[in-house]
Amino acid sequence: MGLVLWIAPLLAVALSQIAKRARTLHAISICVSLLMLVVAGFCTHAVMTAGQLTYSFLNHLFLIDSLSVIILDIVTAIYFLTCVYAIGYLQNEVRHGKIGEEKLRLYYMLLYIFLFAMVLALTVSNIGILWVAIEATTLASAFLVGFQNNPNSLEAAWKYIIICSVGIAITLVGIIFLHLSSVDVIQSGDALKWNVLLSEAKNLNEPVLRFAFLFIVVGFGTKAGLAPMHTWLPDAHSQAPSPVSALLSGVLLNSAMYAIIRCLTIVNVNIGDSRYTSRILIGFGLLSVVTAAIFILSQKDYKRLLAYSSIEHMGIIALAIGLFTPLSIFAGLLHMMNHSLTKTMLFLSSGNILQKYNAREISKISGLLKVLPVTGPIFLLGLLAISGTPPFSIFGSEVNVFISIFDANHPWLGVMLILLLAVIFAGIAATMFKIFFGDGDTVEMQAGEINLPGAVVMGILLIVIVVTGIYLPDGLKALFIAAQHIILGG
Repeated sequence: MGLVLWIAPLLAVALSQIAKRARTLHAISICVSLLMLVVAGFCTHAVMTAGQLTYSFLNHLFLIDSLSVIILDIVTAIYFLTCVYAIGYLQNEVRHGKIGEEKLRLYYMLLYIFLFAMVLALTVSNIGILWVAIEATTLASAFLVGFQNNPNSLEAAWKYIIICSVGIAITLVGIIFLHLSSVDVIQSGDALKWNVLLSEAKNLNEPVLRFAFLFIVVGFGTKAGLAPMHTWLPDAHSQAPSPVSALLSGVLLNSAMYAIIRCLTIVNVNIGDSRYTSRILIGFGLLSVVTAAIFILSQKDYKRLLAYSSIEHMGIIALAIGLFTPLSIFAGLLHMMNHSLTKTMLFLSSGNILQKYNAREISKISGLLKVLPVTGPIFLLGLLAISGTPPFSIFGSEVNVFISIFDANHPWLGVMLILLLAVIFAGIAATMFKIFFGDGDTVEMQAGEINLPGAVVMGILLIVIVVTGIYLPDGLKALFIAAQHIILGG
């Protein structure tokens, strides 16, 4: 059944080519996304029961364990919710003549290729194929970033392609060194399988492996949005259609971080401690938070502000994973899930705001709580959530990150992170306050939602981040603990 995760998106591409009506394209999207979500649920059950899911007839190329299934579940859940939201969003775009049915077909075909590439990256044991899959996400999503076909979106798409392609090329160098570290240890057929590399990690060539990790972090870190390789991200996330922005921030960044985590475990087992990898990841993570704090204070575009917030949170995740203690790893994985859900809700909300006001500039938005009576409050609560206020889930995972930092005897790092997050909170509050309570030019604007199914989706996400901020189900907690054990080299 796991192979459905590979087959369904490719089948959807073929079906989209013969679909003649917009309603049919929407129906295919919902059916495929729901099927992927259900299959991911079965895969999760299999992993929780047996520890991993693999197929011997594929020479164990298809392989899912607790770590990969967590991110797979995030991908499929967010993809399904985004597809539901996108129906109303895209219908509104068609209604206003911004896209036609042919372009709608192209949108869905690119989205299925994007989904296939992300799922492939999470379900293969071969790091070389994972590298190909991450590169494929760049090619598919670049056309989605430039989908509006205006100067700003095309510039963002080209910037995205160039910077991420350079990053992927650097990653390839790292993977070559990773292979060289295992030449005398592992048979050529299994040389790039991360599970085989992990089992033989202590026998790999340590100097070459250290070199490989540095290239891999810089390369995949470019795709994950870590500073200073982040420069593509604000443009791409702000110019893409809002459902695509939600997927880029909510799931794509996690896929690149997943690849870094896999290599991190191998290196740490080989060296015997985590000091080398910790310095690198903590450095990139802290720099990412500093960068976000600086630029959030000066943002005039609300989608770009959300994009810089993604850089901040990927930095927190990198820092938590880099600490490499049981608590910090648990906190990092939990924060990965919480950020994905919250940021998806915010980008979907921004799509409703953009279609209602037809403006990206914060200065042109006012009276949001009156004009969009559902989206406005959700967007306000989402900003509070992403800033780390209780009782939302990000507050819980950030507190766990802080505790893990002080527990690891890094008080200055903890104090610095707390101060930076306080600056970011103040920046978001100061920058976004007027859009909710100002009157501006909204007197003649008719109040009301333009995407009711989308509002329901955002409401579901809001409920989830409130509930998980208060209570984490035992099954989910067990899955995180199992993934934590894998990362620690167990």
